[in-house]
Amino acid sequence: MSEQRTRPTFYAVWLIIASIIGWWAAFQLTIDKFIQLANPDADLSCNISTMIQCGKNLDSWQGEVFGFANPIIGLTGWMAPLVVGVAILAGAKFPRWFWAAFGAGITFAFVFICWLISQSLYATNLGYLCPFCMLTWSVTIPTFLATMVHLFRNGTFTRSERVMARADRLMAWVPLATILAYAVIITMIQMRGLDLLGEVVGMIF
Repeated sequence: MSEQRTRPTFYAVWLIIASIIGWWAAFQLTIDKFIQLANPDADLSCNISTMIQCGKNLDSWQGEVFGFANPIIGLTGWMAPLVVGVAILAGAKFPRWFWAAFGAGITFAFVFICWLISQSLYATNLGYLCPFCMLTWSVTIPTFLATMVHLFRNGTFTRSERVMARADRLMAWVPLATILAYAVIITMIQMRGLDLLGEVVGMIF
């Protein structure tokens, strides 16, 4: 049996890295939300250009779809993969039901950011790209892909040795799948008429 199936070190390290990045992005958005509440006309640090900004997103109903600011979900939610990643490195073993619950949480996060992406691009009251939101997208997508593959290889979805072995080999393809997902999102952004690449190049040069 592969060591990565019994003690998935690389997966655990990624969970920790993704959690730190995702939590930091949520923290920055939370600070900007507080500033916006105190002064609606404040120039937020995330308002980089007319196209890349978080002010409009935070002030929209999509920015608090559950009745409170979305970043609060990130502040609390990213703690779960962080704890799981650290626990795996420490040698912890989790039962099947735990992995199923963890997978459900990661799936919720993925579906939620997919919805937020669609709202950012196609909602009539938005049409802006939030930099910290995009940072959250960038770590949620590979976390979801890696988690789904891991749940196949660790026996959460099936006890078939053949399926588990194939999933173990499939984990190496998660980075490529992530890049393809990024490419799809960038294509959607460009097709929407938002010149993301042009904005990035303009900020650099």
